[in-house]
Amino acid sequence: MRVIVCIKQVPGTTQVGIDPQTNTLIREGVQSIINPFDTYALEEGVRIRERLEGTVIVVTMGPPQAEEALRECVSLGADEAILLSDQAFAGADTLATSYTLAKAIEKIGPFDIILCGRQTADGDTGQVGPELAEWLSIPVVTNVRKIHEIGEGSAKLERMTEEGYEVVEMSLPGLITVVKEINIPRLPSLRGMAKAKSAKIPVWTADDLAIHKDNIGLLGSPTRVIKVFTPPKAQGGEMIEGDAESQVDQLVAKLKETTVI
Repeated sequence: MRVIVCIKQVPGTTQVGIDPQTNTLIREGVQSIINPFDTYALEEGVRIRERLEGTVIVVTMGPPQAEEALRECVSLGADEAILLSDQAFAGADTLATSYTLAKAIEKIGPFDIILCGRQTADGDTGQVGPELAEWLSIPVVTNVRKIHEIGEGSAKLERMTEEGYEVVEMSLPGLITVVKEINIPRLPSLRGMAKAKSAKIPVWTADDLAIHKDNIGLLGSPTRVIKVFTPPKAQGGEMIEGDAESQVDQLVAKLKETTVI
């Protein structure tokens, strides 16, 4: 079973500045971590490998320091890790990111399943996984909380919905996004940390991929952050006093005064 896990290195704090020129996050000097949802995807990938044998390959797109996150993934059980890093990738939105990941996965070669976290802590869109599946023309199941069965050519999955859950079957190769209910991520072992320290992490640039430059980075991003600002604090306000019935009457009267019908 050949498993690919897509992860992202994200800021480990909410106190992150915004570059006023590019309207992107300022990551320099900010502690970074593996996106929390991605740790569940990695753990599930390793569990699949342990049951069925095979290989777990972790892929991320990011700046050179994202290599730290990949080494941590190796310490947690990944067999291989690949970093996609190029200034040409900078400023990518979810569509450009998923396109770049898709081209890297095509370069990696045949696979059985791709695992992604449900969403990232910084972007919080949940779009990259489904978009990646679309680029690769493979089926996708989102919000997976349990893998009932997985084997040659198919998987039986349990996915969360707003009303509860549903059990679905998916043909492989395919992609799933996972939620935190799927497992409890392990801690790195001493052997894993030693392996991570000596692991060779290849770095692929745009020139290494069969890629259309118009589809990557800011140039390939149809969505742009035009302005970032802090909403002004609410000013003033009026306290309504009296018993509950009197407060309701006063509130209704105020609403009638300010409502245009």
